Amino acid sequence: MPHLTIDYSSRLAAAFDARALVEELHPLVVEESGTSGVCKTLLRPAETYAGDGRSREAAFVHVEVGLMPGRSEARKARLSESVLALLAKHLPADDGGEERVFLSVEVRDLAATYRLSPSAR
Repeated sequence: MPHLTIDYSSRLAAAFDARALVEELHPLVVEESGTSGVCKTLLRPAETYAGDGRSREAAFVHVEVGLMPGRSEARKARLSESVLALLAKHLPADDGGEERVFLSVEVRDLAATYRLSPSAR
C-alpha cells in the first residue's frame, strides 16, 4: 500500500538508475514500515530546481513515502534514514566538485480521505 514519489533532477538520469533504486526501495519500505502491501511509485524527473542562490543550480533527489497512519514517529524517522542511505548508495560519490546533489526523504501519513480502488481498472 505505500505510495512513493521520487522527484529528481533530470540531469542525474545518466548518473543514477532510478529503476534499480526502486527495486531495492520497495522491499526496504515494506519491511521497515511494517506494512503488508505493494508499493506504488511515481518517478518524476524535474528539468529545473531553484537552489540556494549561492552556487549554480544544484541537483537533487527527494523521496516522499506515504503510509497509512499508525506508525510511531521513531519508526518513520528510521525509515527516512534507511531510504536516505539507500539513495546515497545509488548516486555517485561527491567528488568535491562545484555541483552537489542534495538528498531528502519525507515519510508522512496519508490523509484520512485516502481511498484505494478495490481492483485495477
